[in-house]
Amino acid sequence: MNTTETATAIRPFRIEVPQAELDDLRERLARTRLPQAAPGDTWDHGTPNHYLRDAVDHWLTAYDWRAEEERLNAVPHLLTEIDGQTFHAVHVRSPHPDATPLLLAHTYPGSFVDYLDMIGPLVDPVAHGGRAEDAFHVVVPDAPGYGFSQPVTEGGWTTARTARAYDSLMRRLGYTEYGVHGSDRGAMVARELGLLNPDGFLGLHVLQLFSFPSGDPVEFERLQPEDHAGLAHMQWFQSVGGYNTMNASRPQTVAVGLSDSPVALLAYSELFNSFGNGTSLVPLDRILTEVSVAWFTNAAAGMARSYLEDARAGAEPAVNDAPTGVAVFADDFQTVRVFAERDNSDIVHWSRFERGGHFASLEVPDDVTRDIRTFFATLRER
Repeated sequence: MNTTETATAIRPFRIEVPQAELDDLRERLARTRLPQAAPGDTWDHGTPNHYLRDAVDHWLTAYDWRAEEERLNAVPHLLTEIDGQTFHAVHVRSPHPDATPLLLAHTYPGSFVDYLDMIGPLVDPVAHGGRAEDAFHVVVPDAPGYGFSQPVTEGGWTTARTARAYDSLMRRLGYTEYGVHGSDRGAMVARELGLLNPDGFLGLHVLQLFSFPSGDPVEFERLQPEDHAGLAHMQWFQSVGGYNTMNASRPQTVAVGLSDSPVALLAYSELFNSFGNGTSLVPLDRILTEVSVAWFTNAAAGMARSYLEDARAGAEPAVNDAPTGVAVFADDFQTVRVFAERDNSDIVHWSRFERGGHFASLEVPDDVTRDIRTFFATLRER
């Protein structure tokens, strides 16, 4: 095999954590020393001791990594090199040959695990009470520095560069057209794909469009009552989103503790509890799987540095002209449509859900799946 063939090779991959690493994790968990509790031990000061105490006990006594590992390996995994970086992805083809290729872009502090519960209904809707025309071929990559896309070989892996690599991945897998769904940082990568708008790009479906006030008074005159609630939510999130600042400025500093203590990694992953306000519907076992994947791959530093890369990129604002769909969940970031339409010229689908939060794919996967189907069906009818 020549050098070019090696660089573009797709290799099968299986998750197999050595028993010694499981034993080491258990020993570290058993030696946990929690901080002095804050007054009231609530979420007001960050991840509380009572949550961590219960979670660590569950991690030690009830959580079964081997069972989760088997669940993760129930779908086919691959590794490939793109732009000098190893990428890991799940790739599941639909039994329906005319299915729409769909890339699913994950969150921070998530990974491909975000979407495991959605893969079956997406690739085989008929088996889940749906229609064959709503079938998808599904690709779920880990972003550089996340999950099994390790290690990060060089700097510069911004969301824009990640989007270009995802486009290369889809081409390498044989897809000449495709769409994307994303949440959190995955939503940012999805929008970058909209800005790139490569040949055959169908459109993006996201749970958030991170558009903010420009200062133009006319924008505020057009706000609806739910938009004012969205503004209040933005202000609240800014007051508790300290990890944004830390990741974007001193990622290696915080990564020392996160890489040495699994409980620190769990605590720093408080986003799984809907920004730490306790509204999350994500089951504890799902949270522990996400954190375990980050722990076993020693991903904390790469995950944190992804924020610094974007902070230093100096990207100029740009309008996304690709077809765009938005699903807003009740306990998530509340995208304000007036601002979103300013930054995205072709929003063709907008929905709201009364249940679910920032990690809707882990909380209410059936709702997210149905909304993705609805968006792409809308595109087929245009």
